[in-house]
Order: sequence, then C-alpha cells, then structure tokens
Amino acid sequence: MTAPDAAPLPPTGTRGPTEVRFHHSTGLPALLSEAGCSLLVSTYQAGQVVAVGVAEEQLTFSFRRFDKAMGLALGADVLAVAGKGQVWMLRDHSDLAPRMAPPGRHDRCWLPRSSTVTGEIACHEIAWGTAPDGSPDLWIVNTRFSCLAGLDHRYSFVPRWRPPFISSLAPQDRCHLNGLAMRDGAPAYVTVMARTDEPGGWRASRNDTGAVLDVASGAPVTTGLAMPHSPRWHDGRLYVLNSGLGRLETVDPATGQRDVVAAVPGYARGLALHGDLAFVGLSRIRETSTFGGVPIAAYHDQLKCGVGVIQLSTGTTVGTLEFASGVEEIFDVQVAPGARCPTFGESAGEGDDVWVVPQQA
Repeated sequence: MTAPDAAPLPPTGTRGPTEVRFHHSTGLPALLSEAGCSLLVSTYQAGQVVAVGVAEEQLTFSFRRFDKAMGLALGADVLAVAGKGQVWMLRDHSDLAPRMAPPGRHDRCWLPRSSTVTGEIACHEIAWGTAPDGSPDLWIVNTRFSCLAGLDHRYSFVPRWRPPFISSLAPQDRCHLNGLAMRDGAPAYVTVMARTDEPGGWRASRNDTGAVLDVASGAPVTTGLAMPHSPRWHDGRLYVLNSGLGRLETVDPATGQRDVVAAVPGYARGLALHGDLAFVGLSRIRETSTFGGVPIAAYHDQLKCGVGVIQLSTGTTVGTLEFASGVEEIFDVQVAPGARCPTFGESAGEGDDVWVVPQQA
C-alpha cells in the first residue's frame, strides 16, 4: 500500500471543505494507465461524484457535488447523474480540458448543463440504451415506484416496465428494484431485494430473498441472493453483486447457477467491467434497520470503503483504492474508457469557476 494521502472534498451545504483521506495499492496508477481508463465514483452519503484519473504516475481526484448522488451513466458526449429529485446531464467539454488548471493535465471534462426534475423517486441505477431511431435512450431505475422508467420534459417520469408481481404503480418501494443490466442497447436484467407486492415488503427479510429478473419475460433468472445490486452483461456473461455476502458472482441465465468470482471486504455496490477487470464499489455499513442482520454486517468493523479491482479470469484482487475518512459509502462505479485524467472543472473550496460561452462571444 502507498502512504495515506488527502484531497479536499468540496463544501456540503453551509459546511466548509471536508478532508478526504485515502490510500491505494502501489500499482493502481499503472493499472489504470495500462487499462486505458479512469473511474467515476458516486457517493450519496457525501453527495459527490468523483473522477479518479492519473497524472505524472499519481492518482488525481476531481469532485463535483450532487445532492444524494447515486446512479451514473456515461454516454458518448454526456454523463448522466441521478441525484435527489432530479437527473443531471453533464456535457463533455473535453476541448476545454487541457486549459483547466494546471494547464495540460486534464484530457476530459464534464460540466453540468441541464437537469430533469423527477421528484423523490429514489432513482438508483441509470443506463444509456439505444432508441429505435438510433438515438441515445436513458433508462432509470425508479425504486420508489418499483419500475423502469424514461425521462420526458413534460412529466416527472415515464413508466416503461415493472416486474409482473407488482400489481400497480405506487410510490411504495415494494420490492426495492435497484440494479439494471443492459444488453445490445436495451434493458436485459434487473435486481430486486424481494419479489413482493407489499409496500416496503422487501424489508421483512433480506438475507435470501434477492433475485435477478429477466426483463423480457419478467421471470427470475436466479434467486436466494442477499441484497443484490449492479447486474452487468459483459463479454457474453452475466455478473451480479451479492452485496449482503460481499461477493462478485457470475450467473448462468439458463440454469440460474451462480459461481463466486471473488469475495470483497465491503458491502459490494457499484460495478464496472472493462476487459478482464472488475471495478467493485465497497461500502462500510452500520447496524441499521436496513443493514442489521445482513450476513456481512457481522464484520462491520473490518469493512472498507472504496473500490476493489478484481481480475475476472483469476478472481484475484489486483488493485485497491480505500477512503480512510470523509467517505463512508459508495453507490456506483463507472469506467471512462480512453480518459486519462478527467475533471469536473471545480477548484476545491471555490465552487464553480468555469463558464462556457459561444466562441463568437
């Protein structure tokens, strides 16, 4: 491990900047460089999206505040961020990136340009798909209404799919629908914590009631998971985080059989797959009404918060990033392919300091 380092977290509300202390495995900067990518990480507890890149063989961090930042979806020229009561759109202004301080360091830059107000729908994961006309199509996991939805400026949201056991559209978080896997530009699989139609019914038992559902049929693909999250389709295989057990697993869609790829030292939530690497979000948890009694809670004093990097072919942990203070929970992790050192254009403690105007101005 490297020696601990620190970065200032931008202000939350009326509070001043919070120092975030972190440390990482010695080879993580080289690993990201060799993989040709950087990371985007959201934490709803701290209300931040963090871009993690590499410059001069050192990790770099850029923070952007979003109230209750959760799901992230990176498209060709836009980054969507699910926040409290709205979904933000950050446009890619990478032509400006090299001019950001310090000059020449950054190669990607995302700046907020608009948002759609959804109201409090507890939006969890979001993902870009492809509309019939070939245009980008954003799908959102509307957890409070137990459905998948789209966005339209005329409405709070547009319901597009719900599990067959959910009898009606209601703001009751019946099954805790939370994760979405895309395949060929369309929703393919979702995760739920329980197949129940009762308001808040998933809370009754969480250790073995989780399931992965097939969107096309609505049928369960595999069952018996503990608080599952983040299903992903990658290189012809289905992956899922069995969060309550701290495991990354593969699922055979034909039989429902699951195999453990790796165990991780945290509540696993947020998964990005890139080549032979899995970037897994890790959270510390406390004994609460949500997490109390979950199997991994027995090890709460040993859990880490950060990102673990797993080699898929071997199940070996090949890199780690751990937040020692300032951040306790990770929600989503996304890979930014081809990005070396991204930025959100903020200076710590100074707020927004970038304005984009037409060139003729």
